[in-house]
Amino acid sequence: MRSIVALLLLAATTLLAVPADAQGTRLRIATCARTITAGLGAPFAVATKMGWFKAEGLEYEIVPLPGSTDCVKTIATKEVPVALPSVEPLAILRPQGVKARFFYTAYQTNTYGIAVPADSPIKTFTDLKGKTIGVTNMSSAGVIIARAQVAAAGLNPDTDITIVVAGEGAQPAVMLKNKQVDALSQFDTQYALTEIAGVKLRQLDTRAIARHPANGFIALEETIKNQRKELIGLGRAYAKGEVFAIANPEAAVRMVYEVFPQTKPTGKDEATAIRDDVKVLSARMEHWKLEPAGVKKWGENSAVNYKDYVAFMLKWNIIKQQIDSAELITNELIDEMNRFDAAQITAEAKAYKMP
Repeated sequence: MRSIVALLLLAATTLLAVPADAQGTRLRIATCARTITAGLGAPFAVATKMGWFKAEGLEYEIVPLPGSTDCVKTIATKEVPVALPSVEPLAILRPQGVKARFFYTAYQTNTYGIAVPADSPIKTFTDLKGKTIGVTNMSSAGVIIARAQVAAAGLNPDTDITIVVAGEGAQPAVMLKNKQVDALSQFDTQYALTEIAGVKLRQLDTRAIARHPANGFIALEETIKNQRKELIGLGRAYAKGEVFAIANPEAAVRMVYEVFPQTKPTGKDEATAIRDDVKVLSARMEHWKLEPAGVKKWGENSAVNYKDYVAFMLKWNIIKQQIDSAELITNELIDEMNRFDAAQITAEAKAYKMP
């Protein structure tokens, strides 16, 4: 597996290696999507432009991988020290010996769900029988979520639905328009992009999974022990980026364009591009917020929410054996990551003017 992962990493870094502008300890961070969007990139970009990574003595390099399963595998093989996956692959792979934990929950509430065109006759999960569901790729958590949600509705995920790759960006919109797929099992920012591409969506009921944690930073336990200072610095800089972006999303989008220039859309005037990407960012920001998850600190890993999600995964055969959800998380770095004045960051963001 190591050689396969190495090839994935080589391809990814060749396409999209983006270091911070500081000279310091470099962290390679696997992000579990092929492309950087405003929703994914904003905290990194803001923290870079504001000098918060530099203040922590850090550089970072983004390693984009196809999905969360690939991300967890790269952690297991030590190809990268930090990744930003969803929960499911670690819950599956930890019993197989992958001794990693979430040390910072970035997206506190569920970002996934099944969506259909607004005028679709599909109203409930049972209406998906015989339908084709599009995911970003077959290693995406969208596959797992789709199978679990149709199983919860009494359907057989092996025979009652067909799951196919619909891709990212505007591609899912094209497939919906052409009736190549009936529904999507993707995530918040991707749904925003699909709507920007011209297909108004309606999500099916997500209340049962709304408080399940989505993505967060993970590392091997030995990395958490041996690179404590660097991981605290990463979490603190990232948290500041989240706070700033929530307070001033337009400035955050402009920073994304500067730090990750390949994200700036072509074929649009700047005002339209910014408007569209603020929509993408706003979709993601809802899942950064602390209150809906019942937590009080940035990055906090809710023991209750992880326990509930593990129970859900076990019930619907996402995982095959009982695991202790406490083994998936650690809050040992959270207090130090939160040693900053969030109100000051918010005020600074609201007053910020792009140079």
